[in-house]
Amino acid sequence: MTRSLQAVAYTRPSALESAPGGRRLGLETSRGSTPTGIQDHPRFFAGFLTSPQVAAAGLLAVADVAGARYYQPQLRASLDPVVTGNGDRLRFESFSGCGGVYARLDVLAPGLDGDEIGHGTTNVDVNNPLREALSRIGTDDPLHLRVGPDEMAVTTLDGPVVEKKVPLPDRWLRGFAEAQVTAAGFDLRAELPAAEAVRFLRSLPRGAVRGRSGGVQWVVPAGRGLRPTTRPVPGAVCLPGPDRLIALQRVLRHATALRVYGPPVTGDATLAGAWEAVLPGMRLTLTLSPDASRGFSGEGGVLDALATDEAAEDAELIAVLLAWEPRVDVGDLAASGLPAERVRAALVRLGTSGRVGYDTAEAAYFHRELPYDSGRAERHNPRLRSARALVSAGAVALEGAIGTVTADDGHVHRVRDDAGTLSCSCLWWAKYRGGRGPCKHALAVRMVRRGARAEHRDAPAPTATATATATATATAGRREAFMEVPVDGGEER
Repeated sequence: MTRSLQAVAYTRPSALESAPGGRRLGLETSRGSTPTGIQDHPRFFAGFLTSPQVAAAGLLAVADVAGARYYQPQLRASLDPVVTGNGDRLRFESFSGCGGVYARLDVLAPGLDGDEIGHGTTNVDVNNPLREALSRIGTDDPLHLRVGPDEMAVTTLDGPVVEKKVPLPDRWLRGFAEAQVTAAGFDLRAELPAAEAVRFLRSLPRGAVRGRSGGVQWVVPAGRGLRPTTRPVPGAVCLPGPDRLIALQRVLRHATALRVYGPPVTGDATLAGAWEAVLPGMRLTLTLSPDASRGFSGEGGVLDALATDEAAEDAELIAVLLAWEPRVDVGDLAASGLPAERVRAALVRLGTSGRVGYDTAEAAYFHRELPYDSGRAERHNPRLRSARALVSAGAVALEGAIGTVTADDGHVHRVRDDAGTLSCSCLWWAKYRGGRGPCKHALAVRMVRRGARAEHRDAPAPTATATATATATATAGRREAFMEVPVDGGEER
């Protein structure tokens, strides 16, 4: 696994301090992106939290996920949560160490009472002493929140800093991208009132066995609640690794409702899902990967968008229009002249560099800039690299609805097109049946096809003689291809 050390630096540790008229929560920021460029310690907000105890619990839940490994737990350093100012709200995001749980706390305008909310994204320090202090906040404690350096300290930022260095695996970055792509396919499946939400969540199993998260459960809406079902019937919701929802316990007594999001059930395969606790002035959302043992990084939902030069060009155009908006609507961006499908592909590509996330509650993307070298998410994607290598080696042959790919070991794989869905004769397809995105062979065929279509659009119309010659050549090639016996390959890389 490729990884590097990520260094984050703060002017001082975040702290909860006593002050006249209440308490002050100072969340220190690291280097981050803003509308005016990169700043060392951007300042996003100063004012009061309207529900201090709820906000404290939500922030602790996000920090819990940042420091957790739900699959094969082990002691390790964790990254500090990411904070984004979107002008009308603050978003705190984190990702579990195992790459299978994405958490986000949205503190909305009704939850904040203060000056204007800034724009930008950076890390925010959540240290152990701060966690202990947040857990002791009472219901009647007025709480002033500052996100970024104190105005009095702005002129002293050249002084000593608090620096943390933590490992940053590429799969963690790819997971951030895949989580938003996966969530974009979710619909609201159920909404439980507070009492039913408490009953359901408290009925879930807790803890793991032999270092592994719990198994898979299926539930269906029943009246005002959810009931278990033995199989994935239409309308069911998948809950893989129920103990991974434990962070919701932090806010359970404050929740007014629980919303459940997921994709349509299309067979027996386990599915990802999002579980949202509705809170006074804010929302806490946990998005779970389809299996506790499998993080978001290998889901393959971004590969098609990454493989096209068209999406790269479109992403450059769309990036200019993002403007740190809290709601990035596909329809609005399509008014720029691009079809909606190309806008979605561009947003997926922007997601791979951490520049957009997806809010299931509002069914819309939002702009943020992850404070990491997130371009590695594309450069270090094994399937994408392998597919491009196959194309560069001339290993792909197109034959109408069928393409053959000759691997470097001489094995030939046949890729078939069934109404736009590409299947393959390789072991990867046999194991996942497209459930984790295209294999490298299907991806290579798709790249070559797009290139062929682009050449066809730019080429002059063929003469009758040239058409007849091409048809005869293709027919002969097809007869030779059907005489080849495809052999399954090994590990997908």
